[in-house]
Amino acid sequence: MAAKTEEEHRSFRRVFINNVDTYASKYIAKFLNSRVVGASLVTAEDEEDTVLDGHPESTETTFQIVGTVSSLTEEKCSYIEEEYNHFKREDLLYQLMKCDVIIYNISQHPDQIDEAQWAVSALHEEMKKISEPKMFILVSSILTWAMTKPVDTDDPEIPFTESHYRKRKPHPNFQDHIGLEKLVVKLGKTKSSQFSTYVIASGLQYGMGEHIFHLFFKMSWLGEVPKVPIFGDGSNIIPTIHINDLAGIIQNVIDHKPVSHYIVAVDDSKNSMGDIIKEISSALRSGKTQKVTKGEIFLEPDLAQTDIDSLFVNLQIEAPYLKENFHIQWVSEAGMIENMEQITQEYKQNRGLLPIRICVLGPPAVGKSTVAEMICKHYRLHHIKLKDTITETLDNLESSVQIEDEENDQSEAKEFLDILKENMNQNGGRLDDQYVIRIMRDKLKTKPCMNQGFVLDGFPKTYEQAKALFNSDEDNEDLQSKCDKTIIPEFVLSLNATDAVLKNRVLNLPESLVEGTSYSPEQFLQRLARFRERNVEDETLLNYFEDLEIHPEHFEITSNDDHEYLLVMEKIYEKVGKPKNYSPNPKEMEEAERQRAKELLKQQESQRSERQEKEEAERRAQRWEEWSQHLEEVKRQEDELLESQSEPLRNYLMRAVMPTLTQGLIECYRTRPDNPIDFLAEYLLKNNPEG
Repeated sequence: MAAKTEEEHRSFRRVFINNVDTYASKYIAKFLNSRVVGASLVTAEDEEDTVLDGHPESTETTFQIVGTVSSLTEEKCSYIEEEYNHFKREDLLYQLMKCDVIIYNISQHPDQIDEAQWAVSALHEEMKKISEPKMFILVSSILTWAMTKPVDTDDPEIPFTESHYRKRKPHPNFQDHIGLEKLVVKLGKTKSSQFSTYVIASGLQYGMGEHIFHLFFKMSWLGEVPKVPIFGDGSNIIPTIHINDLAGIIQNVIDHKPVSHYIVAVDDSKNSMGDIIKEISSALRSGKTQKVTKGEIFLEPDLAQTDIDSLFVNLQIEAPYLKENFHIQWVSEAGMIENMEQITQEYKQNRGLLPIRICVLGPPAVGKSTVAEMICKHYRLHHIKLKDTITETLDNLESSVQIEDEENDQSEAKEFLDILKENMNQNGGRLDDQYVIRIMRDKLKTKPCMNQGFVLDGFPKTYEQAKALFNSDEDNEDLQSKCDKTIIPEFVLSLNATDAVLKNRVLNLPESLVEGTSYSPEQFLQRLARFRERNVEDETLLNYFEDLEIHPEHFEITSNDDHEYLLVMEKIYEKVGKPKNYSPNPKEMEEAERQRAKELLKQQESQRSERQEKEEAERRAQRWEEWSQHLEEVKRQEDELLESQSEPLRNYLMRAVMPTLTQGLIECYRTRPDNPIDFLAEYLLKNNPEG
């Protein structure tokens, strides 16, 4: 008899799921595809032998998943046997009849209610013609209970259970849901041996990549708002279920064929909306939240109306039937808050939100900060500079001390601040390495750096600093075992250039950037000399990373040309790979496009201005050349005119004046008069040949 029952259950192996490329349906499909048919009939201990690392043994039969998708893609999902897109109803019914189990999920897709209603009715009609048994499972929403009156008006805190399902009253926007629930239960009672039907009222689903709670995970992870909003007072109790636990319940329904046609799928938690959001914020960011009006939730473009209705539900409900009749390997039986660490890890893994840790090294003025800023902008990472981090730490300590003074409380913040100030006074404004290392390590351990990642700009500078910063276990002799895997850089980028190139870069820096910095000629040369000395020792900074098998990427900078840095960045992007971050949203893409258009317009305007200046200079040069040529021509003509006009006068002087003048000079020389001028004048008058 047992063998017959097992064989009967194993026949239910081809499963149809609607919208199999969306959040809930996708993870239900993945779960079932990795499970052995009939596995939930055995005890939890035996089931451990049935499933290994989420994949059943090859000798067992697994659920085969088929389903509809919103759009067909070239890349086929490994967990889906067949995908259907935009089928006519008669074609879809043909495919449904080939399946043993038909699952329609309307918990997040109200637009699927009409199709689900048609599907269950059509299948029920077809049972008259076909003898093969089939199962229909409707995954509905717990909001069909939202307006249900308390079990005991004197004690409204008494939770509901499945036994109260006939009294349930839906949220006004979920009337169609409850209508379909009633139809599914009704049709399953007429031919239960041939066509069994079940309704699973699901709590708000969480886990894996997140859906309805994704807004709060994303806000906390990105950290773009200082405080995560709690819409309303946040006191409403929200029934929840991990998506894999929901899939496990569906598996149990398929395997067990329970007597009850209506099943509530919730975990054991009684968490309020405010508590859930606070826990999400604490797990991914600072834990800071603020209460805002309920109306502000309608400004969130990522939330549909059904999501908003779900987040404001206030319902205490339990599911004892699950515990009494099913064998469920719970992922999150206690709820979100108690399992938040695991849930946030699932969220990061499924969303591909993994930190990228990079260290940029090189001599002073080689362009480390320029490269680091470009990397941070491309990958959305945090730019970690030593000076800025120390300043930020001191400011934070000052703020903490001020708050403590107001509360008459003394703690480690004031003690650490006093130590830092005293050390800086003793060292002329600088800090000892032990304090620098502590400050930098604390910075790298902050949740923003742990979430998105960081770019270390020019730090550490020495082998010893690297050991102190990245090593966590001083007792372990193995260097790789010592290093802290959560903060050790994945990529080390080493920029280098000749001293001549570096000096030229510093000389070309604007005075506004050089003034008050270490890029003055004397200080720069000293820093460069110290860098060169450190990198000829036996234990260099790059050796530290080589010993950890983190092989630095070397880039030689040969000029101060921006184009060369763009080529370097292309190589870096190729090495590091694609960003492991959220893609820009439409608003950010629009802003980026507007910025690019602005920069392009500015570039075109600059080019136009340069072209106009060049053309104007060419016109001025041409006019100057023409004017110079004209001036030379006028001068030549004047010279020719003077030459032609002076020739008769010269001829006259040579013929009529010069002979007499010569004789007068000779006579003057011979007589030597007292006034030679008067003598010569009188002589010319007397001897004028023209009389």
